[in-house]
Parts: sequence; structure tokens; C-alpha cells
Amino acid sequence: MSFVWENFVWAILAFLILYFLLQKYAFGPLFDVMEKRRELVQQQLDEAANSRSQAQVYVEEQKEALATARKDAYDIIEQAKQTSVRQADEIIGGAKSEAVRLKEEAARDIESEKNKAVAALREEVGNMSVAIASKILEKQVDEKDQEQLVGQYLKEVGGKQ
Repeated sequence: MSFVWENFVWAILAFLILYFLLQKYAFGPLFDVMEKRRELVQQQLDEAANSRSQAQVYVEEQKEALATARKDAYDIIEQAKQTSVRQADEIIGGAKSEAVRLKEEAARDIESEKNKAVAALREEVGNMSVAIASKILEKQVDEKDQEQLVGQYLKEVGGKQ
């Protein structure tokens, strides 16, 4: 096996021509496509990082909004509790004052009715006394008649109640 320099030169020359043609028509467009792909991937990575940072900002804003909403809800609940306690106190106070007023009014009504009853009783006693006195004057009363008159008077008084 001998080494032929002519074949070697022709092979190198064919390789260089092939390399030149590949460089001009294949490697250039291929490297351009690869470069565009690299730029696209880099752009997508940058966009993803930007989106991640924006999402983090939104998450923080949402956390703050949620905390504010919770605080507002707690404040509203506390205010409602205070309002209900105040209204309950007002209602109880009103009910107590109304009960005292009704009690005083009832006591006045009772006293008035008692006074009316006493006045009516006095008038009745006076009328009965006059009636007894007139009956006593009409006839001379002995002890037995006096007991009958008193009994009759008591029956009349008892029957009119």
C-alpha cells in the first residue's frame, strides 16, 4: 500500500471546495437560524423572568389587599358589636323607665281608686247612719230592736259590697 500524493491533494481540494460551498450555502443559513433560535430563547427567558417578577408584585399587592379587607371586616364587626350593645342598653333603659312610669301610674290609679272607694264608702256609711238614725227616731228602740237594726244594717252593708 503506497501513499499517493495526488489523491491526497485531490481529496484536500475536494474537501476545501465542499467546505466553501457548505460555508456559503449551508453553514451561514444554519448558523443564522441557530442564532435566531438563541435570541428567541433568550427573549422568552427574559419575558419569563419579567412575568415572574410581575407575578410576585401582584401577589404582594393581593396580600396587602387581603390584609386590608380583613382589617376592614374586623372593624365593621367591632362597630356592629358596639352599636348592638349601645342599642341594647338604650332598649333596656327605655324599658326600665317605661316600667317605672307604668308602676307609678298604676300606684296613682290604685290610690285614686282607693280614695274614690273610701269616699263612696263614707257616703254610704253616712247614708246608712242617717237611715239608722231616722229609723231609731221613728220608734223607740229597746235592746232587742237595737240588735235587729244593727244586724239589718250589717246585712245591707254586706249586700252592697
